[in-house]
Amino acid sequence: MPKIGMEPLRKRELIDAAIRTIGQRGSLDVTVAEIAHEAGVSPALAHHYFGGKEQLILATMRHLLKELGDDLRTALQAAKTPTARVAAVIAVNFSASQFAPETVAAWLTFYVHAQKSDETRRLLRIYARRTHSNLAFALGQITDRATAAQIAEGAGAMIDGLYIRHALRNGAPEASSAIAIVEDYVTTKLAAAGALQ
Repeated sequence: MPKIGMEPLRKRELIDAAIRTIGQRGSLDVTVAEIAHEAGVSPALAHHYFGGKEQLILATMRHLLKELGDDLRTALQAAKTPTARVAAVIAVNFSASQFAPETVAAWLTFYVHAQKSDETRRLLRIYARRTHSNLAFALGQITDRATAAQIAEGAGAMIDGLYIRHALRNGAPEASSAIAIVEDYVTTKLAAAGALQ
């Protein structure tokens, strides 16, 4: 029987362990028992909190999306100009918590899993729509809506692509390099559209 008040802490430990375990394995070919062992809890407790592996995977994705959303809201509140808002959206996607090697590997595994899981696909679509919406809104204050939407789509694709590229390399991903690449793309596209003076 779990101790009263420990549920949020244990759930978070299991989610963190899922990220590490999936990231280290590079696939969802992990068991709840392996994740529980990594978290230092019993498999029975993991099943009690999440019901099964699929529910634990989805809870892990929701956690990462919530973290990303919380970080983005904080960054956007501090951004005072449209250009700063665009930079904030890009930077948050490559933040230390999101762009850690195990988290990158977990995200890529989720993309593969989305091919056979409707709920995983739905969560990834939410992420993609939010990224596009935030970029398009900020860019729409700099250029026309059609151009803003096109640049936002390209920037979103670059963010996803840089996750894949960095997953193929050994060592820690270089967030500053990834941010610079996406920012350069956005600046080049805005200049080509005549939106930069």
